[in-house]
Amino acid sequence: MKKTSIALAMFFGLTAASQASSISGDADAGKAKSVTCAACHSVDGNSVIPANPKLAGQSAEYLYKQLKDFKLAVSTGGEEGRSNAIMAGMVAPLSDQDMKDLSVYFAAQETSVGSTPEDMIAKAQQLYRAGDAKRGLTACTACHGPTGNGMGLAGFPKLSGQNQAYIEAQLKAFRSGQRKNDLNGMMQDIAAKLSDQDIKLLSNYVAGLH
Repeated sequence: MKKTSIALAMFFGLTAASQASSISGDADAGKAKSVTCAACHSVDGNSVIPANPKLAGQSAEYLYKQLKDFKLAVSTGGEEGRSNAIMAGMVAPLSDQDMKDLSVYFAAQETSVGSTPEDMIAKAQQLYRAGDAKRGLTACTACHGPTGNGMGLAGFPKLSGQNQAYIEAQLKAFRSGQRKNDLNGMMQDIAAKLSDQDIKLLSNYVAGLH
């Protein structure tokens, strides 16, 4: 309940606040540095590989945190941060300024939007917008907004248009505890209450949400 209250307070407090980026990066420099990212995430950050995330349009704050967390996982042997074998190698040569520049560049790109299967919309929308009080499931809108745009300054990512397979994998990783770099363990708590069907519905829903 406490974590839910924190999320709701942030939502109502920040939706009216300016969402200007707090990351002091150079988008032009980030574009030049993004060449090595293109193979997995595409030139503009709209990855066409289902298992990889779209970076385009994601908040600079969130992107910067993830890059730092990938580095932290390497230095702590996976005890802290976010572990990923591929990203561990990619972030190794990056300076703090490199990470800021990349984050600002990808944040400035426009997200391509996918689609949601018609037969999933009704159930998925109900779960996304209202949660499930009986199971203690908070509505996704509390942190990610009604259109999935997230709240960058609060550390909540944009979900709108994200690759379905990637979201499904991340929700399962939070559920198993494999991924644990979420704010106050919020996503781990929520994902622990999600069934495989819930995850399938939500991951397909946000792919077409905008």
